[in-house]
Amino acid sequence: MNINVVVLRKRLSVNKRGASLLNMMRIPSITELRSFPFLCRKVSNNPHQHGSQNGTQTSPETKDQLLENEPKEEEQRRPKKKPSECSVLLFPGQGSQFVGMGRGLLKYRNVKDMFGVAQKILGYDLLSLCLDGPEEELTKTVHCQPAVFVTSLAAVERLNHENPAAIENCVAAAGFSVGEFAALVFSGAMDFAEALYAVKVRAEAMQNASELIPSGMLSVMGRPQAKYKHACLQAREHCLSLGIKEPVCSVANYLFPDGRVIAGHKEALNFLQQNSRKLHFLRAWPLPVSGAFHTALMESATEPLRDVLRQVEVRRPEINVYSNVDAKRYMHEGHVRRQLVKQLVSPVKWEQTLHEVFERTQGQSFPHTYEVGPGKQLGATLQKCNMKAYKSYTDVDVTTHDD
Repeated sequence: MNINVVVLRKRLSVNKRGASLLNMMRIPSITELRSFPFLCRKVSNNPHQHGSQNGTQTSPETKDQLLENEPKEEEQRRPKKKPSECSVLLFPGQGSQFVGMGRGLLKYRNVKDMFGVAQKILGYDLLSLCLDGPEEELTKTVHCQPAVFVTSLAAVERLNHENPAAIENCVAAAGFSVGEFAALVFSGAMDFAEALYAVKVRAEAMQNASELIPSGMLSVMGRPQAKYKHACLQAREHCLSLGIKEPVCSVANYLFPDGRVIAGHKEALNFLQQNSRKLHFLRAWPLPVSGAFHTALMESATEPLRDVLRQVEVRRPEINVYSNVDAKRYMHEGHVRRQLVKQLVSPVKWEQTLHEVFERTQGQSFPHTYEVGPGKQLGATLQKCNMKAYKSYTDVDVTTHDD
């Protein structure tokens, strides 16, 4: 019996025989993960698009044969769809998690199997943690990132069941922080199991980095005259006056106009809160996270992630996937690897990404946008960035289902 996990228009074959082999695994390595048939997928129905299916280079003879069989330009052209007939998928990140997420997805094909594979890779029962908590455990970086990743791809299963055209006609995807890994899996650029293993390494490295220095993140809503970079400079100068060497305080997330997340040393964030009125902040409240993600304080986490990304198989995405680092779409395999590492110490340019995805000439229609994963936070940012695009927004509920 084969189980198919939705990956764009292709399918990721999950083999029960391979699943039984997974039961014998203690600590999975990339080599072991790749050896199981249910963790492998076809790169493309077009065999010459990204090289051979096993990731090796195509031989010159094969290339010549492919060129001879290359479809003519007229045959390659497809009828161009109207934007209103296309879809965009948005994948949330850390902070969107909540106890009970995933409960509404369990009746959909493959979801339990996805969580079963996750349990073997992670070494704990991720499904129980998502459904029943406790909340303080689910909120921990090491647990929450894999939880959001798997739940988001499980939400794709629901969307595929209820509206398969949304999957078939998807032209672009973007993910917030760890959500970028889910977007890349959906696009065909990474395999589910290998990407989850990379997320596990990433989460552990970020958790370790956050424990080195007392730090955090501050969500800020500012007035139009607020100068966020200058406020961060003042906070760093305050830290220097306290004797803190090389203080860190910088914008970590660009969410929407006048909406930012600032991260850094605790003392810097305390300064910003205490002086919020002088800095023209309407609101400034700490986020329930353990570290200053997407700042220089995550530098120690980059090497473990770089190492694991060298080992996993990465392919060029089959649809446009946009990088948090610069809001530009990924171009090739090496680009994916470099940007995912750089993302750890760079601000998430989400507002810029939404502008890039939804930019269009006046009068042109917008695609349908689906938030696949826990929460509706990305929809809220879309509403503040582009109200016209938001009118075609839908969130995929992960807690309830229609009987």
